[in-house]
Amino acid sequence: MRLHRLSVTAFGPFGAPQEIDFDALSSAGLFLLHGPTGAGKTSVLDAVCYALYGAVPGARQSPGTSLRSDHAPAGTYTEVTLELTVGERRLEITRRPAQPRPKKRGGGFTTEKAQSRLREYDSGTGEWAALSRSHQEIGEEITQLVGMSREQFCQVVLLPQGDFARFLRADAEARGKLLGRLFDTRRFAAVEERLADLRRAAEQQVRDGDERLLALAHRMAQVTGGAVVDERPGEPGLAQAVLGLAAVARSEAREALDIADSAVLAAESRQAAARRVLDEERELADRQARYAESRRRQDALEASGPERDRAQAVLDRSRKADLVAPALGLRADAEREHAAAHAARENSRDRLPADLADAGAEQLSALERRLREELGGLDSARRAERRSAEIAGERTDLERQARADEEILQDAGGWLSGWEPRRAELAARIEASQEAAARAEQLAGRLEPARRRLSAARRRDTLAEQTSTADSRLTAARERRNEAHEAWLDIKARRLQGIAAELAVALTPGAPCQVCGSAEHPAPARTGADHVDRATEDAAYELFTRAEESRTAAERDAAATAEAWAAARAEVSAADAPEPTVDELVGEVDELTRLHADAHTLAAQTHGLREALARAEREHESRVRAQRDAERRVAARTSQREALDREQTVLDAEVARGRGESGSVAEHASRLERKITILIEAAETVRSEALSAQRLKEADDRLANAAFRAGFDTPAEAAAALLDDGGHRALQHRLDAWQAEAAAVADRLAEPETRAAAERPAADPEAAEAAHTAAERTVRNATSALAAVRDRGAELARLSRQAGAEVRGLGPLREEYDRVARLAGLTAGTSAENERKMRLESYVLAARLEQVAAAATARLQRMSSGRYTLVHSDARSGGKRAGLGLHVVDAWTGNERDTATLSGGETFFASLALALGLADVVTDEAGGVRLDTLFIDEGFGSLDDQTLDEVLDVLDSLRERDRSVGIVSHVGDLRRRIPAQLEVVKERSGSTVRLRTGAGAGG
Repeated sequence: MRLHRLSVTAFGPFGAPQEIDFDALSSAGLFLLHGPTGAGKTSVLDAVCYALYGAVPGARQSPGTSLRSDHAPAGTYTEVTLELTVGERRLEITRRPAQPRPKKRGGGFTTEKAQSRLREYDSGTGEWAALSRSHQEIGEEITQLVGMSREQFCQVVLLPQGDFARFLRADAEARGKLLGRLFDTRRFAAVEERLADLRRAAEQQVRDGDERLLALAHRMAQVTGGAVVDERPGEPGLAQAVLGLAAVARSEAREALDIADSAVLAAESRQAAARRVLDEERELADRQARYAESRRRQDALEASGPERDRAQAVLDRSRKADLVAPALGLRADAEREHAAAHAARENSRDRLPADLADAGAEQLSALERRLREELGGLDSARRAERRSAEIAGERTDLERQARADEEILQDAGGWLSGWEPRRAELAARIEASQEAAARAEQLAGRLEPARRRLSAARRRDTLAEQTSTADSRLTAARERRNEAHEAWLDIKARRLQGIAAELAVALTPGAPCQVCGSAEHPAPARTGADHVDRATEDAAYELFTRAEESRTAAERDAAATAEAWAAARAEVSAADAPEPTVDELVGEVDELTRLHADAHTLAAQTHGLREALARAEREHESRVRAQRDAERRVAARTSQREALDREQTVLDAEVARGRGESGSVAEHASRLERKITILIEAAETVRSEALSAQRLKEADDRLANAAFRAGFDTPAEAAAALLDDGGHRALQHRLDAWQAEAAAVADRLAEPETRAAAERPAADPEAAEAAHTAAERTVRNATSALAAVRDRGAELARLSRQAGAEVRGLGPLREEYDRVARLAGLTAGTSAENERKMRLESYVLAARLEQVAAAATARLQRMSSGRYTLVHSDARSGGKRAGLGLHVVDAWTGNERDTATLSGGETFFASLALALGLADVVTDEAGGVRLDTLFIDEGFGSLDDQTLDEVLDVLDSLRERDRSVGIVSHVGDLRRRIPAQLEVVKERSGSTVRLRTGAGAGG
């Protein structure tokens, strides 16, 4: 990688555009970058790093740090452009950081996003071709071409000598951190962490298995009531102890089960014997009780003998009376029938005329036939009379219809007379509402813009006041910013005047000076009365920063307010017209609102008026139609009345002939019908009475004959002996019960077992019950004990199976844990097998450190005239781990000693050799990318003339590999020794660069 040209604008201390021609500087192979403290030497290197990676090295990229120059004008963009050749490709990288810029409209600032651009030079066409504008694509492309990350680039290309001096004196841990960043050994650290995680996970699995195994042992102890194993989780003998405990517990459980089985068998035998005794006693007691009960029932039967005989006699007479019962029923029916017929005859006799009271049935029937003949002759008169009544109803309906039609004609005539004025009025109102609708739409189109103008006018007036206030605040903020800026620049200038005294405070006898590198300090500067320290400068700069932020915020607020005020004025103003006031616009909006409301109210009536006109037209058609229909009905009713009059005359003559002396034909017919009905009923009652008397006589004869045959003297005696069905069943049931009881008692007393039981002593079932209950209790207790023993045995068997499964499952886990723990201990350096206690990452870095020491020794021997050699040491120091030790071998003494024993000058050229060697190794590690431009920062002031010559010879020898080396230093002697120089000049308006070569100088 070779740098050709660097261009910076408004970057760091450089306010104006600056361009650095590295081709001119590199032509000499060795060039010097110098300038006063704070001028911006490091900013040149920062610009190179920023162009490549979009960020500056180290802490200078911390949050809140701005890359923009405070000396740059507001309209100038911060920009860095780097032209370089890498991988045989000539590229140009341009980057702009995120930065504020003035707004294109209005005042104030806005933040512009960061921009990047990558171009490649085409030697065939002689033009630059654009490749990308993406930050990510450009970053990936540069990292791939250079082959190093930003951190590696800053260590390898921008060699920070202070860092390598500390690297020489650092312990193994500090060296490991730096080498880890350069060679990216995070994958080996990740392997260590992964193995440690696997070891912890496997250890936890084994411990969890031991915990589960120990929990099973505790549960076995709870079941057996014995002791728990003494081993703890993690101890190797825990599994065998738990298995032994399980075996002993199972053996004891089997013995307890045999004992419990024997106890249950003995208890069940005793319980069966007690049960047999109890059954025998209960059976004896039952038989003795049955015999005693049978004797008592036998005595009761003998006492009820007379009552049984009387019941049997009553039942026998009832059975004889049952033979007379049908005749008694027939006689009662005949008597009831004759009484009913006689009552009906007497009732009909009262309704007959006196001359017919004693008439026979034949006479009454002949009279009934004559009246029927008379009634048949009245049918024609009755039809005429009904039709006459119908005609009267029809006349009434005609009169009612005539009155209704008259009302319809009068109402229709009155309504139709006012139809035309009403229709004209509705049509006029509809036309007016339609005009109002058009007017309302026009006013609505004017009203909304008027309201927006009114709102804009109110915003305009409010924003006018806010604009004035914002301008005042901006003026005050600018004045405060300028005052704070001048104060900070004054304090900074005063501090720079006394910076030598401030640096002298940190001088220590024997330690190298930070400026010249000398270990001797004959005349250190002293602070004056007006000296300003760094804290005062930082406080002034903080005040200036806050004032700048306040000014920027005030500018943004003022610009936003002015922009809003202009927009409001533009919205209010009309073409070629003065801006109206808020009151004028309020009056305009109110007037338009009133007119629009009136027009809208009138327009809303359009639909209702159209509906009213349609209803009126429908009513007009209905009334005209009803008027015509009523006129037709009036004409039809006249002819209908005439026909009814003619028919009524004929009917009146017919009715007069048929009604006789009655008021009407119907009344005359009704009287004849009643007479006929009375005659029919009277004739029937006469016949029924004679028939029932004959039947009653026959029934009396049959009853007397039946009573005599049944053995009764009179029918009344037979009737008295009769029993109803309920009484007969009850009496028979009592006799059957007595007979069944006697048979049952006799059978019971005749049983041999019952008689033998009565002759034995009285039974005692209570004592047998108590003995049986005790035997059952014993069986239950023995059975419960047996179940408990079985449950314990089953639980112990289950726990034993679980313990066996756990032990089998823990075997592979323990083997995996032992294997992973051994690997984790080896990689972490804690294992006894790792004799030097080196971690895996340290082991890899130790190999890299050996390569770096070998590459550095080649240059260190030249710089030290063959005296010193850098070697890697893996020896342990105290209790610390080994692997990253770095020693120097002194050829003059032949001893190997720590690099911390080197003097200041020796430390410088040793660290320089180490830095160059590290650059070679990292370059090879990055894929062999050629680094044609290197920068070395400070430290040359600690060398004597001879050593300085040797160091410069070594650096000059780098040209043999076509490299150019830039030295950043304050040492004045280097300005005489190195003709090619890049000077950074510090000025009040910002720093500038000047290029000096052996032939001349450039700015």
